[in-house]
Amino acid sequence: MAIDVETRKPKLGNVTGGLSGPAIRPIAVRMVRQTFQKVNLPLIGVGGIMTPEDALEFILAGASAVAIGTANFIDPKTMIKVKEGIKGYLQRNNIREFKDLIGSLNLD
Repeated sequence: MAIDVETRKPKLGNVTGGLSGPAIRPIAVRMVRQTFQKVNLPLIGVGGIMTPEDALEFILAGASAVAIGTANFIDPKTMIKVKEGIKGYLQRNNIREFKDLIGSLNLD
């Protein structure tokens, strides 16, 4: 929430605003992991993805895909960089298929 101290009114149209971006990524990754463990459905990870590593966190937790929002406004090439970063990760780790990465979080 943001308040204009002069008018004493909310600065945001919906009064309280919302929380997005990197601040919610750890919570969103946890939610993807918990959901992945309970359902057999494709999941889309979203929330605070700015780098390939951020996207990989969601994928390792169980997301089959990711959605990138705010980062696109900062750098319109973010999606390309994330895609290439994931591709490089697969190659460096000798993972042949993307699907083998989904949900492969190592808890050992």
